[in-house]
Amino acid sequence: MAETTSPHAVDTPADPAPTGLRRTLAARHLTMIAVGGSIGTGLFVASGSTIAQAGPGGALLGYAFIGLMVYFLMTSLGELAAAMPVSGSFASYGARYVEPGFGFALGWNYWYNWAVTVAVDLVAAQLVMAYWLPDVPGVYWSALFLLVIVGLNALSARGFGEAEFWFALIKVIAVIAFIAMGILMLLGIIRGGETGGWHNWTIGEAPFAGGFAALIGVAMVVGFSFQGTELIGIAAGESKDPARNLPRAVRSVFWRILLFYVLAIGVIGLLIPYTDPQLLRNDVSDISVSPFALIFERAGLLAAASIMNAVVLTSVLSAGNSGMYAATRMLYALASEGKAPRIFSRVAVNGVPVLALLATTAVAALCFLSFLFSPKAVYIWLLNTSGMTGFIAWLGIAISHYRFRRGYVAQGGKLSDLPYVSPFFPFGPIFAFVVCLIITLGQNYEAFLSDHIEWSSVAATYIGIPLFLLIWAGYRVLQKSRFVRYADMTFPLRKRG
Repeated sequence: MAETTSPHAVDTPADPAPTGLRRTLAARHLTMIAVGGSIGTGLFVASGSTIAQAGPGGALLGYAFIGLMVYFLMTSLGELAAAMPVSGSFASYGARYVEPGFGFALGWNYWYNWAVTVAVDLVAAQLVMAYWLPDVPGVYWSALFLLVIVGLNALSARGFGEAEFWFALIKVIAVIAFIAMGILMLLGIIRGGETGGWHNWTIGEAPFAGGFAALIGVAMVVGFSFQGTELIGIAAGESKDPARNLPRAVRSVFWRILLFYVLAIGVIGLLIPYTDPQLLRNDVSDISVSPFALIFERAGLLAAASIMNAVVLTSVLSAGNSGMYAATRMLYALASEGKAPRIFSRVAVNGVPVLALLATTAVAALCFLSFLFSPKAVYIWLLNTSGMTGFIAWLGIAISHYRFRRGYVAQGGKLSDLPYVSPFFPFGPIFAFVVCLIITLGQNYEAFLSDHIEWSSVAATYIGIPLFLLIWAGYRVLQKSRFVRYADMTFPLRKRG
């Protein structure tokens, strides 16, 4: 029978609206974008320091807990993105289901987040390359990798998708090989695991060391590690058959978290005592302290450090590639909605918003500050300036989904009409919101416990919050926007009889 539409519905055809973007990302691209988004230096390098801080049990609990929260968050995003697949997803959802100024602030926050993150990754690439070629100026590597990333994004959305597919595949193979080797070492099939086993969970304060404060500290690190999983929401605007492929990618989130993080942390905790001094370090410029490299070396793989260095370089380039894509599409979406200069909404014949790409590249060029200052100093400075923005985006997803579902049901919408339904509503978005808020506000809680508060450190950590609120408030004042009532919301309801 013919399709009927709710009076509050907004048509969302499978083919793109006349925006110029093309739906060229296949299911395998979305799956690998989802997988690759959360595998990076947070797992390959920082995982060792989390075990050293909280013990093997504390680290495992932290990764499992935050992983569960991220899974809930991704089911919320999956429901929104499958129903309304647009490139400016977070900004569009926030504006439509919360408040226009909220969406405006979310969009600019997210663009800044990833544009600066690209610069962070390019500086990290300098630090990684210094392992092999310490005498080559780091800015040369940043320039080379920036050209590569811009080139991949300038080709087409499919070019980005293909590059991310292979980047993610390398990371996946590395993690699977690590877990397999670790298990073989524990079973005694491969030498090097003789000192490992359950007794590593009983030494000192194990399995839980450092108490609740250490667990909170681990949650902060883990939260940063998982940032990037929301990229499938941005990619939804250029994916083939998003109603079918997005839910499939979302469902894979739980299993990849279980496999890549929980199993990896479990193996590390069984093979290396949490008191091992080499785990205490967390430095992207010294991959030899990676717990992955340590275990490979103990298995007799002498080239472990070089191999892991190559994997970390792949992770850095993957993050930069994804960041360039996400920031470019967000700026394009803001411009298309009149929330950024219209010039950034222009699209080339291959479906790429080139001017938005160039604007993002200009911000990514902050990586060249390492020509004037120490690469490590620039890396930390850029990382601090963007650290809070990812969590603000997550908070926006949880709020938007909660209000989307409430308004949808209030207008008589049937869940069976949605392409994908989050099975955890309302607990999922509420749980994700509360945990994200705690992590956001607790980023630098230790600063407030000292006798002399270092306000410069506090400002560097929390500057993202007042900036977001200021942008939101400024939009509300200038545009006289108000919160969207449930009765006034519009939904992509598509009833089929």
